[in-house]
Amino acid sequence: MTGSVHDFDAIRWVTGNEIVEVYALGANRGASFFRDAGDVDTAAALLTLTDGSFAHVAATRYNAAGYDVRLEVLGSTQSISVGLDEHLPLRSAERGVTFPGGTPWPAFRQRFHPAYVAELTAFTDIVAGRAEPTCTVADALEAFLIAEACELSRAEHRPVQLAEVRA
Repeated sequence: MTGSVHDFDAIRWVTGNEIVEVYALGANRGASFFRDAGDVDTAAALLTLTDGSFAHVAATRYNAAGYDVRLEVLGSTQSISVGLDEHLPLRSAERGVTFPGGTPWPAFRQRFHPAYVAELTAFTDIVAGRAEPTCTVADALEAFLIAEACELSRAEHRPVQLAEVRA
């Protein structure tokens, strides 16, 4: 689930928790070149966080309706979503429901254009000495280790503690 590395990073940032255990599954439901490369085109992972809560990540390389990425946080007193806008490539099966009604995002470049501009602006500010980095090498390494733990879990069909991949 190396393609979900940004999701793992976002979960850590949003929750303020570390991920301590993962259980991941994957399958190939489309083009054989993913399988031939030892990869999958559809995957899911259940992540256990330090506070005992968990997160679910689902990913696919195919969505004919458009590019879909969102974060949902379901709590005991409130639920919120990021990415739930008019461009969400889902349609309701309920009669009379028209949300979302916009044209779905065709690809990640269009979906994240404002974020890419903000990232490049922040990067140039850091390089020019006008700002300090807020993302660390340790953050990047942690997201990578979570992805590695998911790959090990998927390959061995078992839960994997993050401590295993740190060793």
